[in-house]
Amino acid sequence: MSRINGFVGRRNFLLGAAGFATAGGLLWYQRPNSILQAEGADANPVNPRPVTSTEALKRLLEGNQRFVDQKRKYPDQSLKRVQLLAKGQYPFASVLGCADSRVPAEIIFDQGLGNLFVVRVAGNVASDIAIGSLEYATSVLGSQLIVVLGHKKCGAVIEALQEKPAPGRISFIVEGIRPAVARVRLSKGDVRENAIAANIKYQAEKLQSRSTILANLIQKGKLQIVSAYYDIDTGKVSITT
Repeated sequence: MSRINGFVGRRNFLLGAAGFATAGGLLWYQRPNSILQAEGADANPVNPRPVTSTEALKRLLEGNQRFVDQKRKYPDQSLKRVQLLAKGQYPFASVLGCADSRVPAEIIFDQGLGNLFVVRVAGNVASDIAIGSLEYATSVLGSQLIVVLGHKKCGAVIEALQEKPAPGRISFIVEGIRPAVARVRLSKGDVRENAIAANIKYQAEKLQSRSTILANLIQKGKLQIVSAYYDIDTGKVSITT
């Protein structure tokens, strides 16, 4: 059984999806290895060269500066890189970002294949599914940095500022943002920008409060969660906390 960041490896993590809830807790069962092999699952070995959160953040900010300066390197985008990653992945950072088409993490940070584990949802909302994905990226794949990336003129946050109910399942996204909006509704300044900043902070806090796995990794010094703001007018990413 492989372990990364002190947790069980990829194969055993995936088996958790086969568990079901009971009154006394969780029961798990393991499917035969032949089934796992047929599905193409593989146990990710421990990363031989883990990247610290400090170094990971430095790489991201340097990449963003290249993007802003239009001096991109387009790293790790060759066919050789594709073939190498087929053997396993070790993303050096994870990003919880907005699904907005103007904010593709790999491009604005000038990164390539296998560098980032990216979870994107409108409003960069830390839903249960998003949190589970980030638990996998950190406890199994070994990423030691999570960037919660919001952006200027975020439509999901602006929608959450409206008093009327959102249509369809958009309401799930809006309701996930409204607690953040409530914090700044009466504050001074641009209410939209204040709400966007508050939402980034709120979703970052939610990652820790809703996930024992992430909270434990932070406590052990094996994970850092930072908040960041992307200016869609300039392409610049700024760390907000």
